[in-house]
Amino acid sequence: MSDPTMNVEGELQGKVNRRRTRVGVFAITLGLSASLVASPTVKREIAATPDSHIDGKKVTTKRHWLQIGKASWYGGKFNGRTTANGETYDMYSLTCAHRTLPLGSWVRVTNLKNRKQALLRVNDRGPMAESLILDLSFAAAQRLGVDGLAKVRLEVVPPNDPQVAQQMVAGLKMDDPVLLQGNTPPAGILAVAVPQG
Repeated sequence: MSDPTMNVEGELQGKVNRRRTRVGVFAITLGLSASLVASPTVKREIAATPDSHIDGKKVTTKRHWLQIGKASWYGGKFNGRTTANGETYDMYSLTCAHRTLPLGSWVRVTNLKNRKQALLRVNDRGPMAESLILDLSFAAAQRLGVDGLAKVRLEVVPPNDPQVAQQMVAGLKMDDPVLLQGNTPPAGILAVAVPQG
């Protein structure tokens, strides 16, 4: 003979267990959602245009990579230390640190608050904080108007892009005494042959 109260207790225990499971699944889902919301606002977008023909010539697809997130800057105590690519870190040069972009890459960084832009070279790894996408040199932070943290857009630019070359030349300080003397340009500045005539 079976006890009817035993059956009710078993059913109640089953309901409690199912409710605990549902609450556990809900808590895990809520936790994952909260962690995604709290993570840095990073967007990676590759926009492609379809191949087309213009005047009988095929135009290839262009891809554009960008990333949006928070950036900080580093200087003082790191100045003079060796960077990931073997250079000596100079806080007064326009460089930055990124976790995954190839060392030597050129990036256009835009401060999304004030729309200031700078063309920077990736020469180090970092940033150390997981919530950041980029560590700027002191000079880069000054050019972008970054005091502490800033939301930035990061775009990779090819070094052979004419607009990049134009911006690099425009960024040179022409009041630099070394450039005015006409001697050998300092390391990192390309000498351009000007035709005489």
